[in-house]
Amino acid sequence: MRVINIIIGLLFIMNVAPGQELLSPPLSKFITSFHFKQFSGGVMIVKAQFENIKDSLNFILDTGSGGISLDSSTCEEFNIASVLTDTTITGIGGIRKTRFVFNKTLRFPGLEVSKLNFHINDYNLLSSVYGEKIDGIIGYSFFKRYIVKINFDSLEIEVYSPGKINYPKGGTLLYPIFTSLPIQYLQLKDKRRLSYNFYFDTGAGLCFLMSEKFAKDSAILLQKRKPVYTQAQGMAGRSQMKLTVIKELKIGPYKFRKVPTYIYDDEYNVTSYPFSGGLIGNELLKHFNVILNYGQREIHLRPNSHFLEPFDYAYTGLGIYYTDGKIIVEDIIPNSPADKCGFKIDDQIMGVAGNFSNNIQAYKNLLQVPNQKIKVVVKRKTGLIILEIKVKSILR
Repeated sequence: MRVINIIIGLLFIMNVAPGQELLSPPLSKFITSFHFKQFSGGVMIVKAQFENIKDSLNFILDTGSGGISLDSSTCEEFNIASVLTDTTITGIGGIRKTRFVFNKTLRFPGLEVSKLNFHINDYNLLSSVYGEKIDGIIGYSFFKRYIVKINFDSLEIEVYSPGKINYPKGGTLLYPIFTSLPIQYLQLKDKRRLSYNFYFDTGAGLCFLMSEKFAKDSAILLQKRKPVYTQAQGMAGRSQMKLTVIKELKIGPYKFRKVPTYIYDDEYNVTSYPFSGGLIGNELLKHFNVILNYGQREIHLRPNSHFLEPFDYAYTGLGIYYTDGKIIVEDIIPNSPADKCGFKIDDQIMGVAGNFSNNIQAYKNLLQVPNQKIKVVVKRKTGLIILEIKVKSILR
C-alpha cells in the first residue's frame, strides 16, 4: 500500500504581459537549513512551530499542494479558531468547502514565515498510515517565497532568499509550467511513445500516476500486461486504484525503466485532464537532489546516491493502519496475497519477519520484498496465529 496526497488547492495560470521590462533578479542568499524525516514512498516530514505553540508540529512538504494547511484535530487540540469560507479543495475523496485560519506565522529553525493563510483539513487517515501525527501540509504558500534545496542524501533542506542562484554541476535544469503547482513535460514509452504534462508532486508517496482517462485516450499501456488492484490513501479518503508498470519514463535527460504506475479513476478531475495526465511522485523524485526555484520558474535535478536504487515492485494487497497504539488490518484486496494467506479485517499485527517493534513504517518496509515468504504474527479474539504471506511482484 502507498500513500497518495492528490493535488489540493485552486489552480491559476500566471502570464507575463507583452512588453514588460525584464529585470535581472538579485543574488539569492542563504537563510537557514533544517532536517527532514522521510516516510514510505519518499514523503518528507518537516517540523515547525505554529504561532506561539511550543510543541513542534509535523508537516508534509508538498509541491502538489496549492497552499498550506492544518489538521482539524490539531486545531482542536491547541484551540486554534477557524472560519468557514466559500473556497473549495479538491482531492481523492471529492470537492468541498473548507475552513481557514488567516494571517498566522510558522517558525522553522532560523526562519519565521508570517502572513500565512492555512486551510483546515482532516489528516487523521494520513496519521494512521504513517503511525505518526500529521499536523499539516506545506505547499505553494511556502515555496513561492523562497528557493528550497532538498538533499535526499543528507535529509537536509536549505532555504534561500529568492533571486539568481548558481546551480551545482552534474545536473539538469527544468523549466516547468508554473500555476500554483509545477507541471513538467515527461516522455513515456510503453505500448507506444508520447510526451505529456504531469504534476511535479513531492507529497505523493509513489513513482508515477496516470488518470484513467489519459491512459485510455492515449492508449499508452500494453494491453497484455494485467494490473493489480490496490488501496491508496489521500488527504480526503481512500480509493482503490490499479497498479502496473510502464517500460520507460524520461524526465529531462534522465531515463527510468519499469516504473511502478498507478491508474486513477479521476472522478473529480483532480489531475486536470486533458491539461495534465497525472503526476510524478516522490518515490521517483527522491533519486535526485532537488532545487525548487518558483520565482524563476525553474527546478534543478541532480542525481544522488539513490539514483540507481531499484523501485519497489512488491504487492501484498494488505492495508494496515496505526490506530490507538495498535497496527490493524483495515483493507484486504480480494484474491491478493493477503487474502489468499488468510488475513482478516481487524487483525492486529504483532510482528513481521521477527520484528515486534509495533512500528508501522518498519513493518511496511519488511513487507516490500517481492517473491519472498514472510511470516506475520497476528492477534485475533481467538488468540495469536502466524500467517505466511507470499509477497508478489507487479513485474510478473
